Amino acid sequence: MTARYATLCKGCWQQMHMPVPLSGVLAAPLRAFGIRRSKMNPNLCTICEIMFERTMKARSITLEATILFADLRSYTKLSQSMSAEAMTGVLDSFYDTCAAAIWRHDGLLNKTIGDAVMAIFNFPVRHADHARHAVLAAREMQEAFAATRAEFAAADTEFGVGIGIDTGKLAFGEFGRSHRDLTAIGTVVNTAARSQSAAKPGQILVTRSVLEAAQADIDASKAADYELKGFDTPVTLYEA
Repeated sequence: MTARYATLCKGCWQQMHMPVPLSGVLAAPLRAFGIRRSKMNPNLCTICEIMFERTMKARSITLEATILFADLRSYTKLSQSMSAEAMTGVLDSFYDTCAAAIWRHDGLLNKTIGDAVMAIFNFPVRHADHARHAVLAAREMQEAFAATRAEFAAADTEFGVGIGIDTGKLAFGEFGRSHRDLTAIGTVVNTAARSQSAAKPGQILVTRSVLEAAQADIDASKAADYELKGFDTPVTLYEA
């Protein structure tokens, strides 16, 4: 499916009611001044990225947001039996699948970490139901990757994508001195990452906070307690 991106920057329109064209004749003069689609979300523009930098002059801001981690399982194992070109294709497909789903639901693809991705929902494009947007994006990822998973199932039954999601208050900003990194930190980020680690291939695990925020889209009966690294007590997670 061919991706269809916004013709106007969603961030500039929502935050400032300023129509910034991203495609067409009107966008050409802006590109001469370096204003183009953002690499973190092509429905945003580089003005939004400048806004990030200005916002981060205070180093970080606190906001309500949803964090999603998705990890491609058994990539390293399969790479030992397949050509580098073939595995590069698999990783490219994974990144493209995740990015398309994240962007369709107004999330930021904040990081690609080896064979994993991290996304943030509710900044800079705001949605009251940002947790639901993350859940829907996660389901799109799993559905889109199902064919690839079936293709490699014979070689490795553990091949697939595991996804974890948490929502709540977090710090978003530039962290580090020698190397500045624009990202989110906090318990929400850690819980989402650990939930992703607990998820089986093809599974989406969400916290109770996500359940409460997107209850209509999650079956509360599909719950289990998990021993997550770094947590003193078991954490109840729900399958979405």
